[in-house]
Amino acid sequence: MGGPAEPPEGTPAGTPGGGEDEYRSVVFDESFVRAARLQEYSAYERLADRAPAVRRRRPLRRGLSWPALILVMLITVAFGTALYKSVHHPSPQSARRAPEQPRLTVIPLAPQSAVPGAADPEALYAHSPAAQFRVGAKGITLPAVRRTAHFSEDQVYAALVIAKDYLVESSLDPAVLTGGATRPVRFLLAPEQLGQFDRSFAHPAADGRHTPTGWLVRFDPARVELADRRVRVQGTLKAEETGSGTLEVTADHTLAYALRPTGAGAKAPVSLFTVRRRMTFRFVRDDLRLHQAELVASAVQAGPLACAEDSADRLRPLLAGQRAKAGGPAGTDLYATEGATALCGTLAGAAQPKP
Repeated sequence: MGGPAEPPEGTPAGTPGGGEDEYRSVVFDESFVRAARLQEYSAYERLADRAPAVRRRRPLRRGLSWPALILVMLITVAFGTALYKSVHHPSPQSARRAPEQPRLTVIPLAPQSAVPGAADPEALYAHSPAAQFRVGAKGITLPAVRRTAHFSEDQVYAALVIAKDYLVESSLDPAVLTGGATRPVRFLLAPEQLGQFDRSFAHPAADGRHTPTGWLVRFDPARVELADRRVRVQGTLKAEETGSGTLEVTADHTLAYALRPTGAGAKAPVSLFTVRRRMTFRFVRDDLRLHQAELVASAVQAGPLACAEDSADRLRPLLAGQRAKAGGPAGTDLYATEGATALCGTLAGAAQPKP
């Protein structure tokens, strides 16, 4: 039959001699039959010309033992408790911050005389304060890295690298400077700031909150082009802990760009345009892991620019031989807390090259 040698429920009661008779091997009680793995078809079922004479029965289902059931219940309760705590009591390291709008200030600097120019960008750099500046990302150097009370050396180093990457993408990438690209910079921002970033470029305004040239450096490609992609850079980076779960990196860099009129050709005179960016970045531990930053503040001074020009969306530098026109930005209401913050300064003669 394919069943066990002994009946599942023991030897049937009342068997003569305690079950030690000659028919013991062929006498089966009801429990033995129910436990059989094979079952013969009934006479009625065999009339249907079935090929096999028997069919295999599914083994009897047996429930979990009490110890196994208790173990499953304990595991379920422990998992549910851990899930509840992770949702309602997140750890400080992974807590999401409240969105904060960075302060974006752009101040144009007007020249006091005609903008100097030269045929060769190298000649301009050599006779300017940028003569000793390094080229490109090499000018954004990292300071000595030291651990803080709550951040390791590796974490402080990661924060400095992210800040440097932001500066490189936002002020040295030609696709950003004259091509209108924003994605390389956007990719490095914390998700909580992406809405403000996108609104700044969809609806630019000189309101200190939605100023594209506060997020990145970009020129009007209809008016100027890069005469030399090797931007000169000099500045500093500094990291400090501002809380048990927060690092801040302060960046202060001056960048010099060689520009010429768009489409004028290589023989057109070249002029220098200088931008000073002071930026503050904030990091929590998740930012370091995801390679992203929260921009807290950006203060930009740039020239030579005309004060009457709108520098919120794109920078429109004065080029070689041009002068700043009389007049300044639109009047500012000092009592308006959300109004325009238009400012303008004067570019010192010492900041200009003397070819």
